[in-house]
Amino acid sequence: MHPSKPLNLFFILTVTIRLCFADLPSFREAPAFRNGRECPQTTWSSLDKEIHNPSIIHIAMTLDTAYLRGSVAGVFSVLLHATCPENIVFHFVTTHRHGAKLTRAITSTFPYLNFHLYYFNTNLVKGKISSSIRRALDQPLNYARMYLADLLPAGVRRIIYFDSDLIVVDDVINLWSINLRSHVLGAPEYCHANFTNYFTSKFWSNPAFSASFKGRPRNPCYFNTGVMVIDLWKWREGKYTEKLENWMRIQKRYRIYELGSLPPFLLVFAGDVEGMEHRWNQHGLGGDNLEGLCRALHPGPVSLLHWSGKGKPWLRIDSKRPCPLDSLWAPYDLFRHPSLFSNS
Repeated sequence: MHPSKPLNLFFILTVTIRLCFADLPSFREAPAFRNGRECPQTTWSSLDKEIHNPSIIHIAMTLDTAYLRGSVAGVFSVLLHATCPENIVFHFVTTHRHGAKLTRAITSTFPYLNFHLYYFNTNLVKGKISSSIRRALDQPLNYARMYLADLLPAGVRRIIYFDSDLIVVDDVINLWSINLRSHVLGAPEYCHANFTNYFTSKFWSNPAFSASFKGRPRNPCYFNTGVMVIDLWKWREGKYTEKLENWMRIQKRYRIYELGSLPPFLLVFAGDVEGMEHRWNQHGLGGDNLEGLCRALHPGPVSLLHWSGKGKPWLRIDSKRPCPLDSLWAPYDLFRHPSLFSNS
């Protein structure tokens, strides 16, 4: 065999990989994570339309090209700290545009991962989205969390929703096991935050709008929608997607808030949320929505670190200007440096 042929074959393979994964980062393959001895041996199939298996942990995340590196780190962190990683099913929501490429990226990075992919019809929200203070908040996929009850099989009774800019440093079973009681949704609440700031003066000056918070079980408090535990059966029964869509229509006409998909959730659920320990959403590590400056951790224990805000750890690390807390995200980064694909 001519000595140059293996090199040429390698070059062709490299070019093919670059074309297939153009505009997508490449990742190292994650190891296989196995259950501990105490884990129940069970399986789940999307064909089990009406069967709820409480031993299976269901986690939903969105997948897109811009946040793929964050999503991969998030998945890796969940598996690494889970006692029963084989009992976790990921439900990824994406769009048709990049679905095939993203699926290949997840499969090659996590060959043993139990996951399902769902395509979100962006036409459901395109006519309802209003511009906000940050362009990333206006992407249709940012609103897919409102449609999980429509996208996922009926057999999925409960879901954990995670944003793509967080890592979990605790066993996710502890989050999954919280008692939602009569509530549809559970999340850490932050009642010290100035709730009025999340809505415009047009909202508060209109009695019909401001009265929407009356009659709630408790005073409304801010909660971050990047970490939620949701009872999908109760969500469907209460037609909560329609309630969220209604506020989006009102927003288009009256401009009652400035922040993407968060305010509709506050309008529908604030004051009727099952509160969780703050350890499950140490959010705001990406700074505010304008500058993304470095921030410190909130006081108290930590089970989940969330880089909500403009600053994302992978971007700050690549720019050689990381914040101190970005070093906590870096060990979960499976990104493969482009130099590994060079011909040299």
